[in-house]
Amino acid sequence: MQWQPHITVATVIEDQGRFLLVEEIAEGRAVFNQPAGHLDANESLLQAAIRETLEETGWDIELTGVTGIYLYTAPSNGITYQRICFAGKALQQRPNHPLDDGIIGPRWLSRDELAAQPERWRSELVLRCIDDYLSGQHFDLSLIRD
Repeated sequence: MQWQPHITVATVIEDQGRFLLVEEIAEGRAVFNQPAGHLDANESLLQAAIRETLEETGWDIELTGVTGIYLYTAPSNGITYQRICFAGKALQQRPNHPLDDGIIGPRWLSRDELAAQPERWRSELVLRCIDDYLSGQHFDLSLIRD
């Protein structure tokens, strides 16, 4: 068996102190996550982040920087994920845009509202990415080379 990490992207989108999150069903329960998902074949990391945010929230975004690159092994399944987290800004919502299966809908929460509900995080990366963003972890998009 060959070990292979899963490459994922996520976005931290802030608007007036609130963050765009996804409420979704994972392992039979409703959880919060950044808009996030897997890199598809023949797609850049930036394209994946923009696509996943639209598919999971109905929001068009503009990426503004890189918040961090994270290595995470999920305790539930032992799969290792490499997450590239981007910062961005919301441009416009498409209210009738179909959302991915398992998505309940987009939710705008403050950092404190999210922090008060750790049992609802998809993983600890949800709050960590926001905290890194809030601490000023912003790297230029040129860091990503396709």
